Amino acid sequence: MRFMGFFGIIPVSVLLTISYFVLFVNRKAETAGLRAFGRMVAVLLWIAATLIFIAAGYIVATGHHPMEPLIREMMQGQMHGG
Repeated sequence: MRFMGFFGIIPVSVLLTISYFVLFVNRKAETAGLRAFGRMVAVLLWIAATLIFIAAGYIVATGHHPMEPLIREMMQGQMHGG
């Protein structure tokens, strides 16, 4: 399961790219309220990217996926015809 952590790079890259464009467009904003909103959206995107990056690092380091017990339970239910 360790390799699953490396897939965390994809959403982190997407979120950081979106935050870059939010900040780029934010520079063109004329009102202070809109600029503050754009910065807040960028910060929330950075926080989400950081959380995904930490979770992916945890999976790579330990090999334990937090959803693994649920996945195993679902797979056993399908194999037994439930």
